[in-house]
Order: sequence, then C-alpha cells, then structure tokens
Amino acid sequence: MGRHGGLQHGPRHDEEDVHDSDPVLDAEVRRRERLRDRLLRREERDAHPHDHAHGHAHGPVAPTTPRTRLVLAALLGPMLLIALIGMAILWPHADEMPESLPFAAAGAEVMEVEATGTPDPASQIVDATLDGEAITVTVPPEVIESIHPGDQLRVLYIPEAEIYGSPYVFVDFAREIPLWILAALYILVVAFVARWRGLAAIVGLVGAGAMILLFTLPALLTGQPGLPVALVTSAVVMFIVLYVAHGFTARTSTALLGTLIGLAFTAAIGWFATQGTSITGTATEDARLLLIRADLDLQQVFLCGLVLAGMGVLNDVTITQASAVWELRAASPLASRRELFGRAMRIGRDHIASTVYTIAFAYVGAALPVLMIMVLTNAPGNVGWTTGQVAEEIVRTLVGSIGLVLAIPITTAIAALVVPSPDELEEVEEEAAADASGEIPVVDVLAGVESGGLRDDERPDPDAEDEVRRRR
Repeated sequence: MGRHGGLQHGPRHDEEDVHDSDPVLDAEVRRRERLRDRLLRREERDAHPHDHAHGHAHGPVAPTTPRTRLVLAALLGPMLLIALIGMAILWPHADEMPESLPFAAAGAEVMEVEATGTPDPASQIVDATLDGEAITVTVPPEVIESIHPGDQLRVLYIPEAEIYGSPYVFVDFAREIPLWILAALYILVVAFVARWRGLAAIVGLVGAGAMILLFTLPALLTGQPGLPVALVTSAVVMFIVLYVAHGFTARTSTALLGTLIGLAFTAAIGWFATQGTSITGTATEDARLLLIRADLDLQQVFLCGLVLAGMGVLNDVTITQASAVWELRAASPLASRRELFGRAMRIGRDHIASTVYTIAFAYVGAALPVLMIMVLTNAPGNVGWTTGQVAEEIVRTLVGSIGLVLAIPITTAIAALVVPSPDELEEVEEEAAADASGEIPVVDVLAGVESGGLRDDERPDPDAEDEVRRRR
C-alpha cells in the first residue's frame, strides 16, 4: 500500500517497513487496509450472496458523526423553539371566536332514518322508517336517483314543513359506516405494506390533524395573519410527522431541514404571487359565506391554504432525496460528496418531473367543476382562465411546484454534506464493530497530528498494536 492513500492488494513494500515505528504512518496504513478489506468482503458478499446467507446482512449506512448530529440539532432546535413561541403567541382564545353558525333552524331536529323504497319523482317523497315507524321524507330533485332502499338518510324534522308533504326533510346521506370501513381498509393496507413504519406515519398524521383542528383553524377564525399561522403549523406538523414516521436519525433531520427551507420559499413566493395576481380568496360561495359570518381577510386564508397544500408534497420529495443520498453512500462508500450530489440529483430530476404532474393533476381534479363551468361560459379565453376561481388554482399549482423544485437541490446538498464521508464512514463503522465485538479499537492518530501533535494518552498502545497484528 502506498503512503498517500492508494489501496493496494498484496503485502506492503519493503521500503515501507522502515516506518513501522512511526505511529502516524502505521495507523494510516492499518486504517486504509481495514477499509480495503471491508470493501473486498462486501464485493465478495455481493458476488456470492448464497454463500453468506447465514452471515450478517449488509445493513444501512452507518450513522453520522456526533459533530454532524450536533450541527443539525443546533439548526433545528431554534427553528422548533421559534415555531412553539409563535404558536403560543398566535394561539386562539375562545372569547375571540366568531359566533357559531346554526346547523338547523330553531325548533328543527336532526334525525337519521332508513329508506325503504325509491323516491317518487312526481311528489319528491320517499318512504322510510324511523325507529321502526313508517314515515315519508321530502327529497330534492337532484338526489332522487341516488336514493335506494336501505340507504341511511340524515333528515331534519320541521313540523312547519308538513304542508309540503312531510315534516321530514332530506339533508344528506349518513356516511359514518362507509367512511369508517374505508378508513379501516386504509389502515390495514398501510400496515400490510409498510408495517410499523406505515402505522407510525398514521400516528403522525393523527397528530398533524389535531394540530390543524386545535390551532390552525381557530387561529384563522379569530383573524390571525395567515402566513405566520401557516409557517407555525407546517413547522410543528413536520416535526411531528417526520420524526414519528421515520425516527430520530440524521437522515430524518436532513429531510426536515430541507422541508422547512422549502416551506419558507413557498411562503415567500406565494405571498408575492398572491399580491401580484390580486388574489382575494372570495371566488367561491363558501369563502363569501365565511366573509359574511366571520369578517376575515380571505386573502390571508388563501395564502395559509397555499402553504399547507405544498407541505405534503415537499415532505415526500425531501425524505426521498435524503434517503437516496444515504443509499448511494452505502453503495459507494468511497464516492466524494460532489459525486453523491450529482447522482442524487439525477434521481431528483426524475422525481421533479413526476411530482409536478402530480400537483397539477391533483388541482385539476379538485377544480374540475370550475373548469367545466369555464368551458361552458361564453367568454374570451383570456378572461375565462384568469377569473378568480381558476386563477387561484393556477397560483396554487405554480407556487407549489416552484417550492418543490427548489427543495430538491437544497435537500440533496444538505444530505451530501451530512452523510458520512469515506473517512467518517470507516471511523463510525469501526467504532460500532468494536463496541459490538469487544475488540480493542485501533487509535486513529491523524486527527491529533493535524491539530498540532498527540498527547500521551492519544498515542497508540504498543500492546494493542501487537494484538491487532496477531489478529490480522
């Protein structure tokens, strides 16, 4: 093996034997030989997998160094603290909430009945039972063809409505049972395919839902500014879902850091896009009702929804890119960080293409009735696709896509810096192996030399070196 690093098969040259007494060179030689032997064993396992079926399987790449984990904690810790302080400042108070909207008029009662027949289109009446008693229910014409015997219907009992044929008026279908069945099927499929990781993700999703129900929606209803609410919500939710689903690892922290930076870009670009396109957020009937009842700034509500909509897809691409870098390091332990970044970005570009389609088609599906109305409306083309409802979906799509595209190289660069280098990888794996086997670790003296020399307690133990030589 050469003095300056080339991995060389076969015995060391005679001229190198004169340096056996030099602890620095001797430690460097042994370190590189161990790395060479580890790579050779790995290549042998890959070439003859069946010969090693009962050996230790090749696991994921070793964890990062303590210094790297400390840097990640120093970056993410203040972000979490700022998010928690922001949540405390923006936390809604019950006395600030607008007055609730009544679901039914005074004197009306919500009930659940079962249809026993099909509606009569002429009279708009369907037979049903309520606690075993036969009744009739008035139904609107748009749902007549959708009601079948056995359907569970939610109705309002309004005594004054009897003059129209029945005091029981159809409100909606009772969907609790089908929805619970669908949710149970979803959990079973996730658990079967992703196992404990999938169940952990569902737990994180429940925590995120609680955050939105308890903080985000009440904060918006009390008039808090949408952009700070969105950033606080997305930061806390990402801390919850990523660490619950993927564990407290450097890989997860890298994805989290990339996600938070991507969300910051999305929020900034979304604010400029909303102002530049004069989005008011009042394009839908629901938004106008909210404006009347709660007197809110619906532009802020739109901006908050824009950031939250990009949160999920950002999480998807960042965790994928971080995992790609770690797997590339496991496959190529000697690759430089620049090489890892280039290889991971080739994966990221494919991911960008497919995810941009995903965002666009998701918004097309959500806004399909609006697009159909636009097609039916006899308006000039430049007017139809710039109306409020259509423009809102376009802004959501473009801003979310820009944030996603920016998050991929950012996360990939962070991951390439955080993932162990060849030297760090060998050092961490060696420490882990020594801890597991109880063998005496060989002291790496290079760091001490670079920092200005070795202390007495850092110098290699001659007995330990002799033991290592005998074992080799």
